Amino acid sequence: MFDSIFTSTVSASQFFIMMGTSLIAGILFAWVLSFKVHSSRRFFTVCAILPFMVGAVICFVSGNIGVGVAVGGAFALIRFRSAQGSAEEIGAVLIAMGSGIAFGTGYVGYGVVILLVMCVIFMFLASSSIFEHTKGAQEKLLRITIPETLEYTDTFDDIFDHYLDHVESVGVKTTGMGSMFKLSFKIRMKDEAEEKAMIDEIRTKNGNLEISILPYTEPSGQL
Repeated sequence: MFDSIFTSTVSASQFFIMMGTSLIAGILFAWVLSFKVHSSRRFFTVCAILPFMVGAVICFVSGNIGVGVAVGGAFALIRFRSAQGSAEEIGAVLIAMGSGIAFGTGYVGYGVVILLVMCVIFMFLASSSIFEHTKGAQEKLLRITIPETLEYTDTFDDIFDHYLDHVESVGVKTTGMGSMFKLSFKIRMKDEAEEKAMIDEIRTKNGNLEISILPYTEPSGQL
């Protein structure tokens, strides 16, 4: 199981063993990822077939791993040339490529082990809080529209100090043909039940203009 099935040349039966094992393992890997990685169906499809594609490339370059990795890596990274992938997406591609190298060199047992072990580790890390050093409420995005005449630098500091455990300015832009500003903050409430009370106090300072609180997500492409 953990010895290479290939000799100096790849026979048809050996190739089909590699193909079937890598496809089954790749589909299982992509299915597990779909529970924790928020991405498109196309991404999971690519992850499912990538182990076989990388393995096939290595088979067809007569066991030259250096050439196989170079070509397989070029194919794998095409998906990220027009749009940056998230940390989870790039990690998934690397895992799939690693197993594909094992399949392509004939080590089908190691290829399966790589995917299964990485599935278990990924699910554990994604579900645990060992990397979350801050307890409490979920981070949210607060957007406040203010008139251009209002000095926004410290206008809301007293409200933020009272209701928020953490606040960070993440952007300022003009709107309404320059007659208003739209402020964006990454916030974390001390008490989620006081969200409406905070909005009411902000309304008294921004002239009852638009206020929104949304789930906060990191900008696309950041690792």
